[in-house]
Amino acid sequence: MALRKGARVFWIAADHGNDPDRVPFDFPELLAAIAPRAFFASALLHDDNFDCTGVKESLAAAAPVYALLGATGRLRAMHPDCGHDFPPAARAAAYRFLERELAAEPGPLEIGMIGVDTSHCLAFTEMLNDRASPQHVPGCRVTLVYPRGNPDIASSVSRVPDYTKKITALGVEVVDDLEAMIDRVDAVLLETNDGRPHLEQAVPVLRAGRPVFIDKPLAGSLADAIAILRLAAHYGTPCFTASSLRFGKGTLAVRAGSVGAVLGCDTHSPCNLEATHPDLFWYGIHGCEALFTVMGTGCREVTRLPVADGEFVAGTWAGGRVGTFRGLRGPGAGYGGTALGAKGTAAVGASDGYRPLLVEIATFFETGVAPVTPEETIELFAFMEAADESKRRGHVPVKLAEVLAEAEAQAAATVRAITAADASRADPAAGGAGPRTQ
Repeated sequence: MALRKGARVFWIAADHGNDPDRVPFDFPELLAAIAPRAFFASALLHDDNFDCTGVKESLAAAAPVYALLGATGRLRAMHPDCGHDFPPAARAAAYRFLERELAAEPGPLEIGMIGVDTSHCLAFTEMLNDRASPQHVPGCRVTLVYPRGNPDIASSVSRVPDYTKKITALGVEVVDDLEAMIDRVDAVLLETNDGRPHLEQAVPVLRAGRPVFIDKPLAGSLADAIAILRLAAHYGTPCFTASSLRFGKGTLAVRAGSVGAVLGCDTHSPCNLEATHPDLFWYGIHGCEALFTVMGTGCREVTRLPVADGEFVAGTWAGGRVGTFRGLRGPGAGYGGTALGAKGTAAVGASDGYRPLLVEIATFFETGVAPVTPEETIELFAFMEAADESKRRGHVPVKLAEVLAEAEAQAAATVRAITAADASRADPAAGGAGPRTQ
């Protein structure tokens, strides 16, 4: 790294011994001085010349300044999984970034979609791509779709041919190479209906540094859900998941304090079961997510009670607060609930459609700032897993800490295996390609 002063070039290594205390400036301050102008960084995960850790730390420190100036989306970074190089994916991302920033009217972000076996695929694409739609969400456009999803859930597999035909009519190109698709887009919607392949599908997206929204359920197990979020942090890639019910007006109003401090909450939603997933992951997640939007984190214990034609789960939060979810099956099952606060009660848990969620996704793709924390997502999935464990044990109370400890250990092993494989690919001595010279 060098800076020019007059006719002399100052090399940080030669003049300052790579000692941060000897360098007469801080890189976060340089980035803050650049704000609100556009800044794009390609910091390689396995660069022998430059450690990407400092880049990540500098970008994180400068991000609040960009946010203060209303320019969060103009500070962008990606972390290619390679040695010293400017790989094609990084080049393409940099060129798209420059093209948008230098254009008189910047075009929409180009979005890739994984999976085409859920109604969300068509609904999201119509709202993003059809500018004449009253539900149109500007700023993003779905341009590519990788249609492969789950192989064995008949209700999902049967939709693929018809949905593929309909999505191509909306101007979306179908591709058969996932990594090639990732290289050509700015961000990714992971829409495969089945949560089980989400970890495998998400890893190349996270490695490539593309912001990714992963539709419900985040994964087919608590351990995989944790692994995905831990890998997102490892690669420095923005990632989040959410049900559309999280962003219902009434639910958000209570979270913002409309009834004062929340003392308790009861929600309900349809809860059809899918044998390949934990009971609440498939559809009960909607009502559970509304519950967590209102209650927040801090659930300590879960008990699942036997009820006819449905589910009933009670959670105890820190301070003795209680939140419940009732999963409904059969005709007429709907979405709703009631929150009890220090200032009164309010209806929560209703669905306002997909658009509020898609607005949050589009904002997330532009800014890289997730509207839901990993901690809350993990606790939500632990709540649902603990409900299954309570049923397995005969409907007794189960501590979230217990199911989390087991899942965290499994997730840590998964993350170690994936990151070790990354290192092996980057190390010539281990048979990998090693860093490439440019």
